[in-house]
Amino acid sequence: MGSTDPPADGPSLERLSAVFRVYEARRDGDRLVYYGEPLVSRERLLEAAWPLFREHGYEVQLTTETGEYVLVAEPTDNSIDGIPWTNVVLFVLTVLSTLYAGRAWYHIDPATLGQNPLAILRAWPFTAAVVGVLLTHELGHYVMTRYHGVDATLPYFIPMPSLIGTMGAVIRMKGQMPDREALFDIGVAGPLAGLAATIVVTAIGLSLPPETVPPEMMTGPNVIQIEFGYPPLLQFIAALLGEPTTYPAGQSVNPVVIGGWVGMFITFLNLIPAGQLDGGHIVRAIVGEQQERIAALVPVALFGLAAYVFYVEEVSNASVLWVVWGLLATYVAYVGPANPIDDEGLDSKRKAVGILTFVLGILCFTPVPIEIIT
Repeated sequence: MGSTDPPADGPSLERLSAVFRVYEARRDGDRLVYYGEPLVSRERLLEAAWPLFREHGYEVQLTTETGEYVLVAEPTDNSIDGIPWTNVVLFVLTVLSTLYAGRAWYHIDPATLGQNPLAILRAWPFTAAVVGVLLTHELGHYVMTRYHGVDATLPYFIPMPSLIGTMGAVIRMKGQMPDREALFDIGVAGPLAGLAATIVVTAIGLSLPPETVPPEMMTGPNVIQIEFGYPPLLQFIAALLGEPTTYPAGQSVNPVVIGGWVGMFITFLNLIPAGQLDGGHIVRAIVGEQQERIAALVPVALFGLAAYVFYVEEVSNASVLWVVWGLLATYVAYVGPANPIDDEGLDSKRKAVGILTFVLGILCFTPVPIEIIT
């Protein structure tokens, strides 16, 4: 049996005695290991022990080893060690994939690219709009993880050959969530920051001249027409600026507006109140464990929306989109939300901000976000 004296840089046994009876304490490399017997529930134990270890610079978890209960504390490290090459490479690939997607919105002929590959740089405003909105959203999350001392990665961008060239971006939280305030702040910061960038991008795009569509791209057996459904927020910005959202034949909306549309669509999807989506974080912070009941209803609502779009709006490709998100919502609801160590309720100001955020999210919704007509 090891020593009952705790490591010098860990909490004293007296401070743990009310929740955990320690009979061995030692250092294992850079970890602190406390063997003992819990005197309260797991939730109560972590709620009491987590701040004690945190003030010494450690993240603690309760686990078992060979049938024994063990508090394992590892050093917190929010620093960036060297160049995050994975993040950098994915970011560069996303810039390239959005440039290639933007080629279509600027009507750059593939033959032109074959003769002059640098012609693709004409699409840089579209790339700047899409990547800028995504980056601002994820940095909103990241800044708040740093503020609350939660260990998290830098944003990972996801390049994807598609109409917009990306599947978005994510950060991965590696540390434990200390309390509902941190959960709320981290969850709400992304949508609000991203939405602020989206409004700016949309206003700029609407103020720019429309694109001229070459005649050869308007007729023929293989022509595909893409129509965007503009959500109320985009229509409101257009009305405020006195700018149109539709143009006569031979013209199309400036591609920067599509970047704003992307920001609004992503904002709505992220605010779906299920699992560890942003909306799930916000609702979990506001209503506590009741969030799981709300999350269980989300897939039903999305499948119902898919049926409405298919049978009433008669837009099959958009209905498939909502079916896919219904399946994703089922999965994230099954995985469950993030659970904070301290589960005390939120203050009224944060609840009001949360409600406002969902109202803004609803303004980003349209039942038929995109329709592809062949």
